[in-house]
Amino acid sequence: MSTTIEKEPLEGLSEGDAMPGERRRQITNVFMHAVLLLVMIATVGVLVWVLVYVAGQGLKYLGPEFLTQTPPGNPGQPGGGFLNGIIGSLIVTGIATLLSMPVGIAAAIYLVEYGGRLARVTRFLTDILVGVPTIVTGALVYAMWVVFFGFSGIAGGIALGLVMLPLVIRSTEEMLRLVPRELREASLALGASKAGTIVSIVLPAASSGIITGVMLAFARAMGETAPLLLTALGNDLFIELNPTKRMSTLSLQIFGNAITGYKAAQARAWAGALTLVVIVLLFTVAARWIASRTSVGRGHVIEPRA
Repeated sequence: MSTTIEKEPLEGLSEGDAMPGERRRQITNVFMHAVLLLVMIATVGVLVWVLVYVAGQGLKYLGPEFLTQTPPGNPGQPGGGFLNGIIGSLIVTGIATLLSMPVGIAAAIYLVEYGGRLARVTRFLTDILVGVPTIVTGALVYAMWVVFFGFSGIAGGIALGLVMLPLVIRSTEEMLRLVPRELREASLALGASKAGTIVSIVLPAASSGIITGVMLAFARAMGETAPLLLTALGNDLFIELNPTKRMSTLSLQIFGNAITGYKAAQARAWAGALTLVVIVLLFTVAARWIASRTSVGRGHVIEPRA
């Protein structure tokens, strides 16, 4: 004999008010959704406002001569460009990439594949290095390098390399963790050594994601000014291709022209800011495109063909 227990609304409450907590949760959910939506709109709005304002100011003065000429000798004279700064930025940031990429990738491999007490210490120091102000990094390189060898593009590259290093380590570490452990176990089961597995299986599987992280770090370093003030110092007179000499970068030229009282120099600073934004945007878009083309960037890896 079975009995059916019917649910009855609580005394004093109608059937529609039987679950007041559910309605409260719905109202809270809608409220929080609206708040988060407003925060997102405000964040995107500020970003769009900055980009539009910089583009509006920079396009007034940006032209072919800006990308093909160096600044005039007189900062108050109109015209000229930042060609030496563009070339210097690519050279200095290229040096930084050559210094930070192999060290960062090697450190990330150790953290993921080997671990241990030293790995925990390294990860802790990496987290600290991410938060160190870049001016402190520049001061360190000044004391350890510039005092003995002078201002140079190499010194600027070392400073930017220290800025890029924790970013490369963290991004590479995350990409290596996305590689399925089954791939490693299969390689080891076939007789490959651990080092051989890392070189032939793990790194190729995560290569696109690693490149993405390096490109994002490169874009970050392109916009740095503080460490270069104490290392590369700048050179507005002519194009310098020798990294052992003082070198100009876009960020240094933007800073130097923006703080002057000359309208012409400030106009060049706006054009330089727009150029720097475009370069950083191109590297960021390229990094996102590479990430979207690789399976490891989407969270899974396609196993290699037999």
